[in-house]
Amino acid sequence: MANHPSAAKRARQSEKRRVENKYYSKSTRSAVRKLRSTVEKDKATEMYPNVESMLDKLAKRNIIHKNKAANLKSSLKRHLNSL
Repeated sequence: MANHPSAAKRARQSEKRRVENKYYSKSTRSAVRKLRSTVEKDKATEMYPNVESMLDKLAKRNIIHKNKAANLKSSLKRHLNSL
């Protein structure tokens, strides 16, 4: 346990951020999976901008690396073009 009030506060903040990051990360992964499993081009085209935005937000917040976000967006775009 933290011995100083500032360390205790830092622990509370870290835990809160961890839970929020986990939520955003999990919801984005689910959205990516859903887009990959879509076989209708219209539906996938509609979903892509939202998923792309989610990935960019994760990269901006340093939850995932920016190159990982770029790779995911690229592979999703390839999937979209192949439909």
